[in-house]
Amino acid sequence: MTSVIRAGKNNMITLVSFLVFCQAFGASVGALISIWSEFAYIRAMRDGRTDVAEAAHLKIMANSLRFGMTIMLLASLGLVIVSYVLHDALQPALTPAYWTLIVLALIVIGISWALSRHRIQFAFGSAIIFTSWWFLAYLTLGWLAPLSFGSVVAFLVVATAVIYAMLHYIRMLAGHLAQK
Repeated sequence: MTSVIRAGKNNMITLVSFLVFCQAFGASVGALISIWSEFAYIRAMRDGRTDVAEAAHLKIMANSLRFGMTIMLLASLGLVIVSYVLHDALQPALTPAYWTLIVLALIVIGISWALSRHRIQFAFGSAIIFTSWWFLAYLTLGWLAPLSFGSVVAFLVVATAVIYAMLHYIRMLAGHLAQK
C-alpha cells in the first residue's frame, strides 16, 4: 500500500514539473516572439508598406504568440487543479504571483484585441504587450523577485514607459536610416 501511495506522489511530482515547464515554455515563447515581431515590424515599415510576404510573416508570429499564451494558461490551469487535488495548504489563488500571472495574461490578451481593432495606438500597445510578455517570462522562470501585486503593477507601468521610449527611439532611427 505504501508503494502505491509513493508511486502516486512521484507521478504528481512529475506532472507538476511538466506543467511548470510548459508554463515557462509558453511564456518564453511569447517573450522571444515579441522581440522577433518588433524586428519584423521595423523591417516591414522601412519601405512604408507591408507586402504579402511581410503580412504572412506577421501572421505566423501572431499564431506563435497565441500558441505561447495557450500553453501558458493551460499549464497554469493544470497547476491549479493539481494543487486542489493534492489539498495543498497554500492554494494558487491565494498568492500574489498567481494573480500577477493572470492579470499579465489578461493585459496581453486585452491589449492584443484592442490593437487588432485599432482601439489603441500601436506604439503604446506594442510596448505594453512587449513588457507584459517579458514580465510573464520572468515570473514563470522564477526570475522576478517576489513582490506584492501593487509593486508589480507599479514596476510594470515604469518598465512599460521605458520600453515605450526605447521602441520609439529604435523605430525613429530605423525610419531615418531607411530614408537615407
